[in-house]
Amino acid sequence: MSMEEKVRKMIKWIEYNDVWTKVKRSARTTISRQGSGNYPTDSWKKTILLAEHSPIRRIKFSWQWANLKSWVSVHFVRHKFGIEHWVSTQRTDRTGVNRDEKTQDAPVLHECEANAQALIFISRRRLCNQASADTREAWKEVKEKVKSVDPVLASVMVPECIYRGFCPEFYSCGYVNTEEYAKALAEYRQKEAG
Repeated sequence: MSMEEKVRKMIKWIEYNDVWTKVKRSARTTISRQGSGNYPTDSWKKTILLAEHSPIRRIKFSWQWANLKSWVSVHFVRHKFGIEHWVSTQRTDRTGVNRDEKTQDAPVLHECEANAQALIFISRRRLCNQASADTREAWKEVKEKVKSVDPVLASVMVPECIYRGFCPEFYSCGYVNTEEYAKALAEYRQKEAG
């Protein structure tokens, strides 16, 4: 089994409730309109997600990674806005295992709850080719799970170079010079579904 296959089997579960009607209602409130109107179209969803207006923070996902390497978990714990983390302890008095004997790749359970704004931001960092391969693969699994229930949100979970339209890194991986990048950038900017 390859490293990618191992990593992609780490998410134990994911929870999501479709709250797009509430998102639209909140958006309407901000422009002094009553009610939620009709259920939003994919085009409306993509537009508000690209604009990153505050009502998107009503969208929340929860999930749990199993057997996530401790050092990969540390990469994710660095993110603190719009996301909460609960990571299993390695304390000797709780586990019965001397924590000084554990390596950095010791597996942990890592549970999260994040709003759409955080999913977008974390994707900018953790889908970048400069991110660690293990960390990138763990986040790709989150994105795949999001895509299975909210493909429009997943479509805006992109690396920094696509988000900004250029690579801001000190040393680019070169992806921005490829046809694949140009296609991905055009898809990201497309507001119509499909």
